[in-house]
Formats: sequence, C-alpha cells, structure tokens
Amino acid sequence: VQLQASGGGLVQAGGSLRLSCAASGSDFIVNAMGWYRQAPGKQRELVAGITSGGSTNYADSVRGRFTISRDNAKNTVYLQMNSLKPEDTAVYYCNADLLSSGSSWFPRTYWGQGTLVTVSS
Repeated sequence: VQLQASGGGLVQAGGSLRLSCAASGSDFIVNAMGWYRQAPGKQRELVAGITSGGSTNYADSVRGRFTISRDNAKNTVYLQMNSLKPEDTAVYYCNADLLSSGSSWFPRTYWGQGTLVTVSS
C-alpha cells in the first residue's frame, strides 16, 4: 500500500491551495486519515484528521481556515487550505491508518512522501 500526496506549491498570503492524498494498492481498508506538517527547524505537527465516519479534528492554528475531507470510494483525503499565512509554510504529509493483507490485517500507519507548501508574504 502506498500514499501519494499532491497539490503543494507557492502561493501568496491570503491565497488557497488544495492538497490530495490517495491510498493505492490491493487488499486494504482505510480507517482514519490525516495531514501533518513540518516547518524548517520544527517538529512535525498534526494539522487535521478525519475518521472513516467523517468526524474531524483540527489544530487550533488552522481551525476555520482549513477543511479536511475524504472520498472513501477513492481512498483519498483532501485538505482545502484557505486564507494561507506565511507561518503555514511547511512540508505537508498525509497519513492513514490501514488494515491490509500485506500486514496480516494488523493496523499500521502509512505516510505519504510529503508535499511542500510555501506561502509568501
């Protein structure tokens, strides 16, 4: 199973970006999915998470500006980022809690490769 993230880029402050992350492979079930970010010199932090049932949670710093959603049929999670600020600049990573035949159906967390978001002032 692999996670493929896309949608990062350079945007001016106040602008918007939409990140996508798709899980692919065979014989797997996706549970919770989420987005993390890591800015230079800082630890990786949770941005937003979403359960398989659609319940969401957000970091205080992005609540009201970012929206996480998912398409279960496509095994894809999205992060709509509005009103971006320079402090949102970071590498954004998606992750997913999966059950798969490759892991003998034991729960395991997978990570995408990261996509860079740069917000200019």
